[in-house]
Amino acid sequence: MGGREELQAMVTGFRLAAALSVAAELGISDRLVGGPLSADELAAALEVDAETLNRLLRALSSVGIYAEADGGYANTALGEWLRTGVPGSLRPLARLTQDSAIWAAWGNLMHSVRTGENAFRALHGMDVWEHRVAHPEYNEVFNDNMAALSSVVAGAVADAYDFSGLSTVVDVGGGLGVLLAAVLARNPELSGIVFDQEHVVGRTAPAGSLASVAERWSFATGNFFEAVPAGDAYLLKSILHDWPDEECVTILRACRESLAPGGVVLVVEGLLGLPGSEAEAAFSDLNMLVLPGGRERTESEYGLLFEAAGLKLTRVIHTASRMSILEGTAGEEEAVG
Repeated sequence: MGGREELQAMVTGFRLAAALSVAAELGISDRLVGGPLSADELAAALEVDAETLNRLLRALSSVGIYAEADGGYANTALGEWLRTGVPGSLRPLARLTQDSAIWAAWGNLMHSVRTGENAFRALHGMDVWEHRVAHPEYNEVFNDNMAALSSVVAGAVADAYDFSGLSTVVDVGGGLGVLLAAVLARNPELSGIVFDQEHVVGRTAPAGSLASVAERWSFATGNFFEAVPAGDAYLLKSILHDWPDEECVTILRACRESLAPGGVVLVVEGLLGLPGSEAEAAFSDLNMLVLPGGRERTESEYGLLFEAAGLKLTRVIHTASRMSILEGTAGEEEAVG
């Protein structure tokens, strides 16, 4: 019977996740940009215990995150992804688990499996969004992570959809607006609105955006369960998977009610059952169960949500990334202008 070592590595994977989270929180990869440093030099700069830091570095070097060099430690190609500001940086993702409430919620997965309930709320008495509002330091890391993850797929999504003939695109729940910026950069005829809660929304175009993007950029704050700004295109990237079906229908219905005649609702999500990303989608589905209380879905399941909200799923566009674009329309005779 083979595979024992492989399974053991999976079972103990939480150890590696914890070590990576500490390295990311300390910013070790940022410190090593200039070249190798000893554990003592790093410890002095980071104000941590040198002997314990060396143990951490030794462990992470054993799996290729860092490399021993010139009596110290250096970044490897993997370690570079933990640097701040690298496009697609995984540092914010690794830092998320510095929030002990996140660790504890995953430890409560059994409750979700037994009952079907959201593990985070059952354990902490509030949902993950309320928790982040109460802890702005963790909310900031979460927002940085959403921006970093969006940066990896934004170009592929913006390239995959033809926005010609549209005028105003609203990035619903768009956070810092990374996807919106990519869409505006490729479509000079569009204006854009990033729409999110007061403590999240990107009031200006992301750093590095073209001047023409900044000129066509605006923001609005509010609650997407109640209403969204008027537009003829709505982008909802990684929004619906955070929520149960009923809430998803409410969000989509709010978009439909403000949708201009001939407009489109564009849901951008990873799909269950899409070849090549099965494991990523399946474990993301568990993450939705444990943390926000939502779920990943198949194409047909999204079609049912569209229908319940008075929309029709007209087509699905698979992008060069793991994300797909599900296009919904209301029809000119049904839309509320």
